[in-house]
Amino acid sequence: MHTVILVLVEVLIVIGLSRLVGLAFKSIKQPLVIGEIVAGIMLGPSLFGLIAPSVAANLFPPETIPFLNVLSQVGLIFFMFLIGLELNPKYLSGQLETAILTSHVSILVPFSLGTVLAVLLYPLVSNGSVSFTAFALFLGAAMSITAFPVLARIITENNLQGTRLGTLALTCAAVDDVTAWCVLAVAIAVARGGSIVSAFPTIIASVVYIGFMLTVGRWFLQRLAAHYERTGRLSQLLVALIYMGVVASALITEIIGIHLIFGAFLLGAAMPKNEDLVRELAEKTEDFVLVFLLPVFFAFSGLRTQIGLLNRPDLWALCALVLAVAIAGKYIGTYVAARVSGINNREASALGWLMNTRGLTELIVLNIGLELGVISPLLFTMLVIMALVTTFMTSPLLEWTYPKRLIRLDVLEPESDAETERETTAGREYKILLPVANPSTQKGLLQLAVAFAQPNPGVTLNHPQSATVHPLSLIEFEEDYAFESTPVEANRLIAQRRQQLEDLINTLEPPTARACVHPIVRISSNVARETAQIAKIEQPDLILLGWHRPAFSSNRLGGRVGQILSTAPVDVAVFIDRGGERLESLLVPYSANIHDDLALILALRLLINRDTCMLQILQVVSESEVKDELSYELHTIMGQLPTSVSDRIDIKMIESPEPIQAVVTASEGVDLTIAGTSRAWGIERQTLGRYTDQLAIQCRSSLLITRRYSQVTSHLASVLPEASNQASTVRK
Repeated sequence: MHTVILVLVEVLIVIGLSRLVGLAFKSIKQPLVIGEIVAGIMLGPSLFGLIAPSVAANLFPPETIPFLNVLSQVGLIFFMFLIGLELNPKYLSGQLETAILTSHVSILVPFSLGTVLAVLLYPLVSNGSVSFTAFALFLGAAMSITAFPVLARIITENNLQGTRLGTLALTCAAVDDVTAWCVLAVAIAVARGGSIVSAFPTIIASVVYIGFMLTVGRWFLQRLAAHYERTGRLSQLLVALIYMGVVASALITEIIGIHLIFGAFLLGAAMPKNEDLVRELAEKTEDFVLVFLLPVFFAFSGLRTQIGLLNRPDLWALCALVLAVAIAGKYIGTYVAARVSGINNREASALGWLMNTRGLTELIVLNIGLELGVISPLLFTMLVIMALVTTFMTSPLLEWTYPKRLIRLDVLEPESDAETERETTAGREYKILLPVANPSTQKGLLQLAVAFAQPNPGVTLNHPQSATVHPLSLIEFEEDYAFESTPVEANRLIAQRRQQLEDLINTLEPPTARACVHPIVRISSNVARETAQIAKIEQPDLILLGWHRPAFSSNRLGGRVGQILSTAPVDVAVFIDRGGERLESLLVPYSANIHDDLALILALRLLINRDTCMLQILQVVSESEVKDELSYELHTIMGQLPTSVSDRIDIKMIESPEPIQAVVTASEGVDLTIAGTSRAWGIERQTLGRYTDQLAIQCRSSLLITRRYSQVTSHLASVLPEASNQASTVRK
């Protein structure tokens, strides 16, 4: 019982540390799996065993290791089943000839270099009990592998799934995956048999079993899928049958002489790719596997990783050589094959970095090699370092080679052509970016954005207006390797979210208001950061977003809203919707700062667009204060307003020792209050991007809080011709 309790304590520590370190790595735009692998290494002799050897020995005694091994093997079996399950034939639908050439060359070159490297490493880091053939095959396989799950995640998070580069990378990785597993199966057979000749029976048996699974096995699985389609649900009996099939298939491949993981992968690959069945089965399986079992595998691997073995400069030089061969072999092989296939230089380079992703798949290969005694603990440690470095470098090198602005040019949004035509015929549009978290609750936010963008029917402007509202919906993935992060599923979620946005747009009245609204849907790993990046690409005049209450704070302008307010390189306005749909009366409390200037400018834009709208400018002073005058910019603009607009403006000054309460009282009789992030209104910008929110809590009307980024932007240029000249003056 003592051992069981100790194992449970170990699992508790492993899961907690894996989550913490994984999230830390995710915050620096790295795959969660990198942090989890590092967490496993931290628990082993490389860190924990180094700084607290006695505690580490008591916490991870030898008698608990077999238990961790069993849990990790079960986790690997079902993880490989998930990889096979998610290996969708759709990934092989485009550019197949180019992909086959590129993927096989990207395996052949690093495999060949790995075999040459084996000649150097074999006498240095191996022993006579391992044949050179088995050693060379394993090292070549380790150099050749590409981690399809991590690659799919990176492609999805960078919104590359709709580009030529993304589809080619997925196809290459899918072909690469199948080929590399076949090579690894041969390497295992040779390692267990001792030579290629003695491995022939195992190889033949493996081919026969693969043929059986793709015919008889697939026929049986299709019957299960047909039953699912009839019932419309994945019953516990059906799940039990599938899981029994996974374990049975794993046992058969182990008996044949390759490894447990191949049988699980094969059953997943043979499963009919019914979208609903695959989705539900993956969702039922992945949470327990990814959250509970895989971290145990990382910890088990970490306990066997001993960075301290690299205790001499020559060993670190060998490690650097292993890393250089791995990176160069994969990159050069991919790049040359892609260029020969007609891929341009930038895309070929980006593809080379993507195919260098090794991740968890590499760790699986290395553990098998160590378990069979083909690779030594020293070489195992070198190759683990190689797996970490090659996966860690993928995202930054991809961003450097193929930045998001180029990805945007490679993906055609449905409205792109129309927008380009409008921009060339009518000059630069007035753009509003509208982050939408939940389309079903954002009607008021969209109505306000359209009110800023378009005049009411019947309002005639002297200057032709061109404006666009971009509802921006970012689908954020919380976990790594989640089924939803596969590109096929991500495309389904994007289409679903786009339809929700179209339904929201269709609620706008009058119908003519819908013409200026063009949604953007993207995948994102960080909503605030992605919003700021899209703002740099789209260059909107205004980001208009709704407030939300952060999970661990009462501050309405904290969380993602606060991050966007702090980082977005454009003017930002935060809308707190009290539910009213009228926009007939506006209130702008004014205390003469640039954020209040933006509040008043936006109010004037509404006033011009809506001929029934009234505006009250409220200046609150105490007895000892002097009245705040309008800025020079606003004085100039106010003088240019037509009489029909200026007659609807009322400037009111009141004396009060409590400006916020004065604004709250005045807000009772209006539809919308627009206030800048001013100390006077209790919403001054504070350190670390935090904001107080007294007015947000107490205001009686809907509230729009404005934060100005630059005085160059003119929000009135498209509705007030003279404002264009004013913007030019400010620029000078």
